[in-house]
Amino acid sequence: MDHNTKIIFLFALLFIGLHFPNVLLVYARELGHDHKETFTYKQKTDKGPEGWSKINPDWKVCNTGKLQSPIDLTNERVSLVHDQPWNMDYKPAPAVIVNRGHEIMISWKEDAGKVTIHQTDYKLVQSHWHSPSEHTINGTRYDLELHMVHTSAQGKHAVIGLLYKLGEPNEFLAKLLDAIKGVEKKEKNLGMVDPREIKFHSKIYRYMGSLTAPPCTEGVLWTVLTKVETVSMEQLTTLKEAVDDGFETNSRPVQDPHGRSIWFYDHNF
Repeated sequence: MDHNTKIIFLFALLFIGLHFPNVLLVYARELGHDHKETFTYKQKTDKGPEGWSKINPDWKVCNTGKLQSPIDLTNERVSLVHDQPWNMDYKPAPAVIVNRGHEIMISWKEDAGKVTIHQTDYKLVQSHWHSPSEHTINGTRYDLELHMVHTSAQGKHAVIGLLYKLGEPNEFLAKLLDAIKGVEKKEKNLGMVDPREIKFHSKIYRYMGSLTAPPCTEGVLWTVLTKVETVSMEQLTTLKEAVDDGFETNSRPVQDPHGRSIWFYDHNF
């Protein structure tokens, strides 16, 4: 690109930025700018959770929605359901690890199986971690939360949340620890990763909510396991040190439930 072309290009960007700021924001994201330039988890800041809707009009629901996540899973609002909560059918598949700046993500590149809820199949797509936990149980917040993100053929999301407290090392994380320490902003192959190595239990909470980061899309079917597993200090520290500065704490505050129902299932697999 010669000098004159560069000048024209810069003036064009300036014009777009002044008249169509949302277009410029999308352009910046397409160039590979990560989320740290558009939002933060720091409360009481311009780009923090209280102001996510002001950063991008497409994120308006983050601060106006009535089905936002996470929430406090309190026994006062729980309804017991005598039904099978899900049917899991996971299998090993090739996966990569990605440092997205604001979180560490495991992404499966081929079919890693599915979970079936209410006769709808949700394909496992990716998993990532938040520290401390985003969901709380009866007001208690834990040290870490794993989100397993699934998508149906109709584009609906179902997320399984697992909670962890400091204690013995987590077996699934132990196999990923070296990869997490060395991961950068590009995909790093992990080989075959078996989601069945994540421990699942029969007692769960379920409710309708949203994604916990922008764009905060609602209509997400949440399943949160009641049994709290353990994670070692080394594993927790590794996850915190791997993300960008300022995202060591990457949890959204608990949201207003707005009278939503919470269902409790206790079913043997």
